[in-house]
Amino acid sequence: MLMNKLFSPWVSFLVFLLGSAACGVKSEQKQSLGQAPREVPVIEVVAKDTVLHRQYVADVMAVEHVELRARVPGFLEKIYVDEGKEVKKGQLLFKTNDQEFMAELAKAKANLQSALAEAKVMEFEIERLKVMVDKNVISESELDMTKAKYEAILAKIEEAKSAEQNAAVQVSYTEIRAPFDGIIDRLPQRTGSLIDPGTLLTTVSDVSAVNVYFNVSEREYLEYIKSNAEERLKHNMVRLILADGSHYPHEGLIETMEGEFNVNTGSIAFRAKFPNPAYILKHRATGKIILSNSVRNAIIIPQKAVFEIQDRSFVYVVRQDNQVEMRSFVPKARFSHYYIVESGLEPGERLVYEGVQSLKDGMSITPKALAVDHGEGTVSEEEVSLINTSFP
Repeated sequence: MLMNKLFSPWVSFLVFLLGSAACGVKSEQKQSLGQAPREVPVIEVVAKDTVLHRQYVADVMAVEHVELRARVPGFLEKIYVDEGKEVKKGQLLFKTNDQEFMAELAKAKANLQSALAEAKVMEFEIERLKVMVDKNVISESELDMTKAKYEAILAKIEEAKSAEQNAAVQVSYTEIRAPFDGIIDRLPQRTGSLIDPGTLLTTVSDVSAVNVYFNVSEREYLEYIKSNAEERLKHNMVRLILADGSHYPHEGLIETMEGEFNVNTGSIAFRAKFPNPAYILKHRATGKIILSNSVRNAIIIPQKAVFEIQDRSFVYVVRQDNQVEMRSFVPKARFSHYYIVESGLEPGERLVYEGVQSLKDGMSITPKALAVDHGEGTVSEEEVSLINTSFP
């Protein structure tokens, strides 16, 4: 009885506190129920045909580019061209001293003439011996021996002709001529320089047209191969962005590709040919290739609607009851302002356009419909410059 009297004030106090807390919770619930959900801009997922313009790092190469090197030793006697000048096929570019080779040529010619004279003498001797054999003055064996000597002289003549041709070739090597129409590069040697066989004299580049090489991933290669003939012919035409960001005025044509993939990068090299009438493009220049690719029923969503968690891409989908649901999707291509969706989203679904950082899964919102321009059917390189061309 005494214990009940002692605890009754504390029980009353606890009941009072619990009642106050319950009233506080009810008041907070009433307050939260009285507030309207926050208004959030929402867009509708649509699928449309579009054209992607992918960019690839490109290397520019002359259609013909060769090094001109000395074939014979000597002193560089004359330079007939200047750096950066145009030359024509067969034009004389360099001359090295040829006195030694001219002497060898003269010697070879003299040896040939001597051998020819010996052969002429032997021909007369054979005719004379034939007459004597017919008259039984000498035996036929003597005639056969003379004929054998004549055959040896004929072989000597062929040897002398070969020596003369070789000497003439050596003389011709003292004159270095342009192998094709092109432009001369730097001249590392000067008049009077001692030249050894293999010494680099200059390079010649034919840049009337250029080959541009760029690497394509295996996935994009398969897209290119699987496209029909009409689409492939359209996509064979490519454009080039120069190193200063300007657009090259002429289109190029994809001509061929390498025969195997690079095991380190998983890519394959394509080659496109560009005309170069003004010689703007030079050998070993750089730039970016723009390769267009049609995509049927592409789902394009703005980057503002996307957030990433541990290398995965997510959006907030607005359900019918206006509650948001966090959902992951697989991107096919990513641009500076847009994503092309591979899977995870369907046309007709609604997405939160912006402000995704302040939302939580299951939160109720008041949708505000927003129309977003998807580039009028084209994702251009000016509006959405490419960051990653594809995802694994």
